[in-house]
Amino acid sequence: MRSYFIAIHASIMLGGWAVHAHAQSGAFVPGTGIELKQVGDDFEDPNWRYIPNNPKSTEDINERQNTPIGKSANGRWFEGIKRGHPDIVKRVETPPGGLPGSTGALLLQSLHTGIPNRPSHQMHQEDFICNVQYRMGGKISVAQQPSITTRVFLPPIEQWEKRSGPHFAFRAALETTKIETKQRFLFSSTEKENEVYWPGLFILLESKHRTGNEHDYAYFRIRSNRNGGDFKGPQITTTGWWTLGMSFSANGAVHYYARQGVEDLTSQDYLTSQFPYGYRCERFRSFFYNVVNGDNGRTWTTPFIVDDPKVFVTNGGRVARR
Repeated sequence: MRSYFIAIHASIMLGGWAVHAHAQSGAFVPGTGIELKQVGDDFEDPNWRYIPNNPKSTEDINERQNTPIGKSANGRWFEGIKRGHPDIVKRVETPPGGLPGSTGALLLQSLHTGIPNRPSHQMHQEDFICNVQYRMGGKISVAQQPSITTRVFLPPIEQWEKRSGPHFAFRAALETTKIETKQRFLFSSTEKENEVYWPGLFILLESKHRTGNEHDYAYFRIRSNRNGGDFKGPQITTTGWWTLGMSFSANGAVHYYARQGVEDLTSQDYLTSQFPYGYRCERFRSFFYNVVNGDNGRTWTTPFIVDDPKVFVTNGGRVARR
């Protein structure tokens, strides 16, 4: 079992970004504990396939959900009902340098991130969601200290969309209880409501084709701080495989980790701990990937490939329904 990382001071360098980390109390390395085999994927089945059920959902643009939604044949993935799925969801041969023994990974790429064949020339994103909540028979309490990990293959920079801004994201769907004040005439009352939010690690590019600089500049951006603002993380100086992770501790904090390569995350890969939007996480619902482009009808999203996404808990409890 991997060790906890609790209230440890660290000073490390990641892509030239100095991390003077004082981990939040309760922070722990993603991948700690028990893997939940009912969810996640390794894409090793040569018959792995995705059933798109097009047209995809475009609810965020024109309020059309276009059901039935897309889903994988193995029941582990589904289309984002709000923004739709990538145009290409395809099992491919694992790129060089991947996990030992891995023969399959998943390509996520899209041309029409908005309404198909109606280019908006504005940035849009699409979601590819892991079916955690339904396969587990419910949400996972942070008392069980869940965490998520994934490998992501960043292609050579020449293959990236020549656009500045976000290109990809690895995110979680979390839930908390929010107190709302309701005003009725001269009286006010408070009500408890479930609030869903989506922290994550974004991959951004400052393209030399847009900035006029000599070189491209890629980096992580972290969502989010206590005020809901995204903030800049470390520079990405190497393409190829990366390992990303987030853990969710019993005190409601989100802890972010990243490292170059496919090795398991360690305490040295810690980036930051946050209470995004000022919320304390109570329940983990799922995780998902975003692909993003400028939706010009001509330029594909950067061809990111993912492999071996997993969910873990450090406190087993009730972790399986089927």
